[in-house]
Order: sequence, then structure tokens, then C-alpha cells
Amino acid sequence: MAYRYNDSDSNEKHSPSEEAQKPPYSSEYDHGVQIIRGRNGSLADPTDVGHSLHRGLSARQITMIAIGGAIGTGLIIGTGQALARSGPASILISYSLVGVLCYAVMTALGEMATWMPAAGGFAAYATRFVDPALGFSLGYTYWFKYIIITPNQLTAAALVIQYWAPPEQINPGVFIAIFLVVIIAINYLGIRFFGEIEFWLSSVKVLTILGLIILCIILAAGGGPNSDGATGFQYYHDPGAFAPYIGSGSLGRFTGFWSSFTNAVFAYLGTELIGVTVAEAQNPRRNIPRAIKLTFWRILVFYIFLVFLLGLIVPYDSNLLAFATEASTSAAASPFVVAIRIAGIKVLPGFFNACVLIFVFSASNSDLYIATRTLHGLAVKGQAPRIFAKTDNRGVPYYSLGLCALIACIAFLNVANDSADIFSYFVNLVSIFGLLTWISILVSHIYFIRAREAQGVRKEDLRYVSPFGYWGSVVALAFCILVALTKNFAVFTYSEDYGNFDYKNFITGYLGIPLYLIMIFGYKLVLKTKGLKPHEADLFGGKAVIDADEQEWLVKEAQEEASGKGAGKLYRHTLGYLF
Repeated sequence: MAYRYNDSDSNEKHSPSEEAQKPPYSSEYDHGVQIIRGRNGSLADPTDVGHSLHRGLSARQITMIAIGGAIGTGLIIGTGQALARSGPASILISYSLVGVLCYAVMTALGEMATWMPAAGGFAAYATRFVDPALGFSLGYTYWFKYIIITPNQLTAAALVIQYWAPPEQINPGVFIAIFLVVIIAINYLGIRFFGEIEFWLSSVKVLTILGLIILCIILAAGGGPNSDGATGFQYYHDPGAFAPYIGSGSLGRFTGFWSSFTNAVFAYLGTELIGVTVAEAQNPRRNIPRAIKLTFWRILVFYIFLVFLLGLIVPYDSNLLAFATEASTSAAASPFVVAIRIAGIKVLPGFFNACVLIFVFSASNSDLYIATRTLHGLAVKGQAPRIFAKTDNRGVPYYSLGLCALIACIAFLNVANDSADIFSYFVNLVSIFGLLTWISILVSHIYFIRAREAQGVRKEDLRYVSPFGYWGSVVALAFCILVALTKNFAVFTYSEDYGNFDYKNFITGYLGIPLYLIMIFGYKLVLKTKGLKPHEADLFGGKAVIDADEQEWLVKEAQEEASGKGAGKLYRHTLGYLF
């Protein structure tokens, strides 16, 4: 349906029936710039009018969505597989290196997002600065990632629940259905409700992580009931710091180390989703940089320090580690539950598994949100059926939500297959799609820097500048490509299950690469697009609208501060320092 707007320069007359159907938008002109206001009174990009999202996410909600989407199964469950396969030193090194890579991606994204906080996420930057074909491919690659990761989180929920209810007693499909219905309802109730629910869920997750860090320190210091003293670095000596994976000696330890990068990448995926929230963020030019700057400390504390502590309290050859060996029958999917059981604490394993369920629920909730908004962004740009761009009066793209929820039903594969196998395949798929997303963001940032230098945009004109700069993105890009190409090297080695070639993991591990390239070159072939030269990149289209929107938010925030209604002040000076 083609919407008409209340344009003051238009003399076209509308019938009463047309007026009733017309969405409540108004437009005005300021120095030749068309300013269009959405249903909630905030300013909107003219290209998005009629299918607009609402700017309902506050600063605290944005930061929580970012950390909530990142702290999930990769950190809490996936580290178990990495530790069993690679050893404590391997995962500490790999999680640290990928942490630096993740931060480089986030700062690159932050520089572009604060210059142009456009609807459609970072696919819009690829379209504006590099090539519309890359924007098309990136948009669908990211959507594929999230329509896969949502059922992945539901799969993890079924795996965690087996701690209390083995699949022989209760069909995993029951729990999958319950989780799916609830996250659909939360996403349908609108961005403000979603943001508030996600804020409190993620608050529980972060406080749990902080409690877990304290517990791990106590266990490492010998505070557990079964403890014979401080563990120190004893597991670095026996069974060892580096676990052999394929081969023996130095080769085996190296293959174990390199294999841990897959789990490390999977653990960090989701931090970049803040680039999608800019379309629904209040004053994104202030809130997005703050969230990105805090990412460094979250990576250091929540990932690197926690992984370091894990290596001190759980030996990599423990039979209790989920996924460690085929003979392992433990339902404790999380390695931290394993640590608690090794320490002999009776009550905490069940309690912590309940916390893991909250982790999974929060992550699946935000994952469905991102999948829905990504499809909406594609439809707004005309790269997906227009029906998926349609929103209701709360700004919810309900057709997009319906399709993404329907695809999430592939989680019911758990009813007929082993959860651990399905989880492993999902990790493979999501990891390659996530790496391709990071690669595209870094390419966009490199082209953005070239474009702003060619068009005379100074660093001083930017609200946020990546500390790594041009060459930082180049190095990060090279590392991303290397990990993407080699992360599934094990499929080419001999295994008793698959012989000399593990075709299942090869397909799930590398499927994303040809799909990504086919979409790029297919789009270029059909629509005859060309790569943009630095002086051709669109740095200013729609910027006047965003500048005007920013000024309105600044005035509103100043009025709230003056009237004492700055509700976020307590949060900023307490929990805000942590997350």
C-alpha cells in the first residue's frame, strides 16, 4: 500500500476514507529539508515513513540489550566444549584475541553509527559506503544468522532442562514450545515493553555473572567442601595447559588451540547487534558511543577473566564436561555447573542451571527481536517483500515477527535428534554467518574512512572515532578472514564417525561463504551495481533529519534534568559503570 503524507506543499485532496486509512504522520520543511514526524512524535527518515519503528529504547535499555544478547550460550555452555577440546591456556589466549577483534569491530561500527544512525542496521552502511550488493548480502547474512541462532538458544534451553528432566521423561519439545510462545508475546507487545523486560532479564544475567566470578575465585582459593587447598595452576600442569586435539605433541596442542577460535567467536557474537538498535534508540549519537566504550570492560571482565578462572577450577579431561566425550552422560551443560559439582556444593548446581535458563531466555528474546528488525530493514530498502516492512501502531513489524517466529520452529528438531549434535551444528552455522557480518562491518568502515577523507569530513566532525583507525580495521579484517577459512579444519582429518571427511560439519561450517558470495555477485549481475568510489559514497543523505532529531532529544533531556526527572541518573552512577 502506498501511503500519502500531510505535506504542506501538496495541494492534493483526499477523500474521507483515504484520510481514515492514512497513518498519523505529518511533515514540515526546515531550510528545504523535509522533516517527517512519526506516530510517537519523534522524527523519522523520510524513506522509512509509513513503516517506521519507534524510538523507545533508553540508554540503559540499549546497553542491556547489547550485553544481554552477547552473554548467552556461547559463554555459559560453549566454553565447556572449548575447554575439553583445547585446554585452559588455549581458551584464555583465543578468547583474549577474539575479544580484541570484537572490540575493533564494535569501535568501527560505533564510528559509522554515530555519524549516521540509520534504520536498517549496518547493512545500510555497506550500501552507502561500499556497494549496494554488499549491503544486500550483509542484510541477508545477518538475518540468516539470527533466524538460526534463535532456535539455537531454544535448543540450549532443552539441553539445560535435561539437568532436571531427561528427555526420556519429558519431551524436549514441550519446553521449546513454552519458551517460543513467551518470546513471541514479548516481542509483539512493543519496543518499550520489550526493552524493559530485556533490561531486567539482562540485569539478572550480569549480576549472576558477577556472583559466578566471586564463586570461581573462592573455589580457586580452595573454598569448596571437597577442596584440598587452593587449586592455583595445578590443572595447567596436570592434565596440562594445552589439550591435544588432532595429532600429538606440538601439532596436537596447536590444533587444539586453533579449534578453540570457533567457540570463542560464537561466544562474542551478538555484541554487534547494537548497530541494529540505532533505529529505535533515543538520542543514538549519545547512547551508542557510551555502550560501545563500556564493551571493552565487559569483554575484559565477563569473558577473559571468567574464562581464566574456569581454567583454574575445571580440568579439561573431566568426564563431567558436557560434549567432552561420547561417553559423557552428564546433563550439566555448563562447565561452571561442572565446577560446582567438582567442588562438592550440593545446592548450587540446580540454582545455577536455573540462572542459565534465564540467560538462554533473555538471549533468545533479543535474538528474535534482531531477526525481526533485520528483515524489516531489508523490506524497507525494497530487498525483501514489502509486506515485511509494515508495522502496527506500536511500531512492531508484525509480519516480520511472524515469519521469524515460524522459522524458529526448527528448534523442534530436538524432538527427534540429540540436542548436543544439533547444538554443535548450530554453532558452526552461526559462527560463519557472524564472521561474515564482522568482515562486512570492517570493510564498510575501511570504505567509510576513505570516503570521509575524500569528502573533507574531519575527525573533529565525528561524535566517536575508532581508536584503531584505518589500519586497525585492516588487520582485524585479515584476522577475521583467516579464522573464517580455517575454523573447521578438522573436517579434513580422519575420524571414526566420518572417515577422512566430515561432510556434515563441512557443510554447516562453510555453507555461509558461498551463499554470501553468490548473493553479492548475483545482485551485481541482476541489478548492474558497481562499487562506490570514495567521492561517490553517500555520507550526507538523510543526515539533516538525524541532526534535527538529535537536537530535539538534547532539548528534551535538558528539560528533564532541570525538572529533576532524570530517571537514569541513579543507574548511570551505579550499575551503569558495570554494564
